Amino acid sequence: MYILKKIAAVVLAACTVCGIIFCSATTCYAGGEKSDNSSLTDKQTAADISYEEVSAPDKHNVPEDVRTAVKAASAILIEQTTGRVLFEFNPDEPRAPASITKVMTLLLVMEAIDNGELSLSDSITASEHACSMGGSQIWLEPGETMSVDELIRATAIASANDAAVALAEHLGGSEQGFVELMNARAANLGMSNTRFKNASGLDEDGHFTTARDISTMSAELLKHELIKEYSTVWMDSLRNGETELVNTNKLIRFYKCATGLKTGTTDEAGRCVTASAMRGDMQVIAVVLGAENRDEQFSSASALLNYAFDSYTMYTPPSAEEQLIPIKVEGGTSDEVFPVCSAPQKLLLQKGAEKQLEQIVELPETLSAPIEAGQQIGRVMLKINGETIGEYAVTAGNTVEKMTFGRAFAILFACLMQS
Repeated sequence: MYILKKIAAVVLAACTVCGIIFCSATTCYAGGEKSDNSSLTDKQTAADISYEEVSAPDKHNVPEDVRTAVKAASAILIEQTTGRVLFEFNPDEPRAPASITKVMTLLLVMEAIDNGELSLSDSITASEHACSMGGSQIWLEPGETMSVDELIRATAIASANDAAVALAEHLGGSEQGFVELMNARAANLGMSNTRFKNASGLDEDGHFTTARDISTMSAELLKHELIKEYSTVWMDSLRNGETELVNTNKLIRFYKCATGLKTGTTDEAGRCVTASAMRGDMQVIAVVLGAENRDEQFSSASALLNYAFDSYTMYTPPSAEEQLIPIKVEGGTSDEVFPVCSAPQKLLLQKGAEKQLEQIVELPETLSAPIEAGQQIGRVMLKINGETIGEYAVTAGNTVEKMTFGRAFAILFACLMQS
């Protein structure tokens, strides 16, 4: 009899609990029911919400002396890790890029090395076609063999057309086969105003890109730390010292913390450079196209780099963890869920702006089960003077399953049996 009474009590208690749960888990309306989680996407996870810094190209507020110092047909200045544009002038005007084309050539080479398709010690034999390029070159002879490392040095430091084409033919089967790879990678990177016709950058009808697209592929190339072992070299040599290599980018010698990247000069393109430099954890890229002479080519790039380092800083906001409190859960196997957030990414801010930075945590007062660990349940907004400059997700630190009659019965039965 005692056991029967206990079982009856369990059933009655389970019904009572589940009734309370099922009523409190929803807000009732005359026309039906509506979940309290209406502001959240079902099963949205932290991976669905990426940190994003707002880029406002129309709000650069670049000083007049910087604007007048840039003497070129088009130009752009970006911070590499965020991609934020700090200055632009005719950035989407299609232009002949000259040897800046080799940024894409070198990018494909770096990627081939990373995926094991190519090794620095591999030998490449120069074809008659590669040796016929002319312009800047290391005077490869048909049948001459060099290592991948030597050809990269010649391409990145001395901007050798013959070396670039030798690398291209090795990877693409032919220069045109490699050009197809170049255009496919450009499309993949979103370089919508670019069309390559060769791997060297020699003037050719239909071979064009823009300052913005160049900044995109330059930023991608700089993700490969190996390239800096070549792009930062001022002087080198090949063939046991018989062939001297001098970097065509004089900023490597004269600009503090320059990391590259590539120059280009042809009759159609004018004087061009994509110049990169890194100070601390801030790396910037200045692209200058169509300068009239060498002085303006490098002085324009230097002015843009100086402006970036003088005006901006990379700032890591403090974690919002201390502002997070447990959130009540309705209709769940647990009463609370514990919010967590990852460390915020670094922000590119104008110097001094970090003093005005606000972190605003947005969390609901209650949530309805089920909730999965890692599911987004809120966000942290980063604002300066009321303008949102970034955000990142707050996620559930634990799973809370939905309470059902079966679960409630099992829980109550276990409790009563222990009493």
